[in-house]
Amino acid sequence: MEKTGTYNIEEIRADFPLLKANPELAYLDNSATSQRPECVLRAVTEFYEKRNANPLRGLYDLAQDATEAYEAARETVRDFLNAKSTEEIVFTRNATEALNLIAYSYGGMVLQPGDEILVSIMEHHSNLLPWQQAARRTGAVLKYVECDKNGRLTEEMFRAALTEHTKIAAVTQVSNVLGWKNDISAFARACHERGIALVADGAQSVPHMPVDVQALDVDFLAFSGHKMLAPMGIGVLYGKKEHLEAMPPFLTGGEMIDSVSRYDAVYAELPHKFEAGTVNAGGAVGLAAAIDYMQRLGFDFIEERESALTRLAMEELQKLPFVHILGSDQATEHHGILSFTIDGVHPHDVAAILDAEHIAVRAGHHCAQPLHQHLGVMSSTRASIAFYNTEEEVRRLAACLAGIRRKMGYAE
Repeated sequence: MEKTGTYNIEEIRADFPLLKANPELAYLDNSATSQRPECVLRAVTEFYEKRNANPLRGLYDLAQDATEAYEAARETVRDFLNAKSTEEIVFTRNATEALNLIAYSYGGMVLQPGDEILVSIMEHHSNLLPWQQAARRTGAVLKYVECDKNGRLTEEMFRAALTEHTKIAAVTQVSNVLGWKNDISAFARACHERGIALVADGAQSVPHMPVDVQALDVDFLAFSGHKMLAPMGIGVLYGKKEHLEAMPPFLTGGEMIDSVSRYDAVYAELPHKFEAGTVNAGGAVGLAAAIDYMQRLGFDFIEERESALTRLAMEELQKLPFVHILGSDQATEHHGILSFTIDGVHPHDVAAILDAEHIAVRAGHHCAQPLHQHLGVMSSTRASIAFYNTEEEVRRLAACLAGIRRKMGYAE
């Protein structure tokens, strides 16, 4: 029975109904979405069974209970990120919506023709396409800072890409293809020396490591709940209060107003100015439960566990000469994410063959086509690890990959 420190991994896996019901499944697509523990599913169910009313609207007791649960979830997120105030925590559907909100509202407010938006080549499309659109709307210019052939992006490379025309820089904290962790605090310092706002995509970092927005000094940070044990359809935008106060709302309608006349409106205070319509209160409660679960385990355990599994996966895959891992050859620079190609075998075929062996991985461009083009590959197969994965699952993956070319008709 596999153990790590004081934790029994099989007992942890028993917390996850899908894993418990499918013991043969090696789920290695955690960068796409994580599994959910029973406590999260129960929290969502209990909200709808016991507190189901429209938050922030009704004056009766049930509506007040729903509002309290929703705002308690916001406080849980604030504490988790070490934000100064709950006014800086906006609930969205996901990181994609949060990043679009920033690009549309903040971008539309500060960008002028000829200004520059700097993004890294390793961005997920969610932190790229909104900036393409912002550039088109405002006349700004989109520029890229490229990683090296090992997938590394250093502070020096980032600083060299900033110019007197840069107004916004948008960078992922952890690449969803390479697993490379950018030095966001150093990037923020470089930006703020020039009066530039830094937008961080935390979708692949917040679920796997401590993220302190005050220590990082980011202007904005976005992440999705579904990648960190929470329900789909709930995400978070963190923004410094001074930015959020100055920004116009992204969506308008119910609940985001203080008063409305025939031809004008006064918007609600933060953060409700950015939460138009009926909110996903059940999702927020589920996110809070996921955060509580992760904090009970502790990031010391989560990081140690995922680092050990990443190291094992790197060691096993590096034994196979026809497997080529994108990015660094150092396990410490992959943070649970290994994307690779196999000589003569299309990534979709790799994923299909692994699926037949009950191993779930992702194949394609992983919503990062410019990065794949920069690295000279069209697509890749990605295995991504969570703390509930096992050594046996990693070894199964390697064993299946070892025989995959034979299954495709090659002699070796």
